[in-house]
Amino acid sequence: MKRIGLLSDTHAYWDDKYLEYFAECDEIWHAGDIGSTEVADRLAAFRPLRAVVGNCDGGDLRLMFPEKLRWTCEGATVLMTHIGGYPGRYDRSIARQLYTNPPALFICGHSHILKVQYDQQLHFLHINPGAAGLQGWHRVRTLVRFTVDAGAFHDLEVVELGRPRDIS
Repeated sequence: MKRIGLLSDTHAYWDDKYLEYFAECDEIWHAGDIGSTEVADRLAAFRPLRAVVGNCDGGDLRLMFPEKLRWTCEGATVLMTHIGGYPGRYDRSIARQLYTNPPALFICGHSHILKVQYDQQLHFLHINPGAAGLQGWHRVRTLVRFTVDAGAFHDLEVVELGRPRDIS
């Protein structure tokens, strides 16, 4: 059993709340647009980090992390990328992989829109944790926590970190 902390779209913004909310997590997963190696390094120093690069991530981050990442966690296959779309409207950069070899969990970021949805056609859970940083048009900064155990997902929580405009 593993407890996972999931975030995306930090865009180089650091919030100490990441560590507060991920304190009980075994791993941190970042779905791209990390924004700086400093953010990645701080997360990785706290807990094991799995991450993908986003469309706004520069060269150093592209050397550290792939665009797509597929692995098995506690019996569940996970596929993570930054630009992924949603059930029924997947981005063409990932659609073939999803349709030919669907994972148990598909994670993406990019839209800054929090969404947890089960894909009825392909039979997997889709999570976009929204945006944890300040940059973008989202109204609330969010992250997600959940447990993976014996190939199943439990105890999913959405954490609201506050409004981006409330931070100076």
